[in-house]
Amino acid sequence: MNIKPLADRVLIQPTPAEEVTMAGIIIPDSAKEKPLRGTVLAAGKGTKDEEMVVKEGDKVLYGKYAGTEIELDGEKYIIMRQSDILAIIAD
Repeated sequence: MNIKPLADRVLIQPTPAEEVTMAGIIIPDSAKEKPLRGTVLAAGKGTKDEEMVVKEGDKVLYGKYAGTEIELDGEKYIIMRQSDILAIIAD
């Protein structure tokens, strides 16, 4: 994959939503809770007004409706502005 986000944008691979089953009923993908965490795969260089704080490999939390979902090679990713990221998860 050769995607390099521009300016203050970040490419994130969402953590898969957990599958919940109840009494043998499988919840379809459309009803699963949208993941709120993921891993940064690539980050832009920032802007003159905003320094890039997140870096490749960081695990982050982001808003439920943040960013734009894209699909590449059958995988789903989210590209968003750094300001849409709520926190970096410390290991």
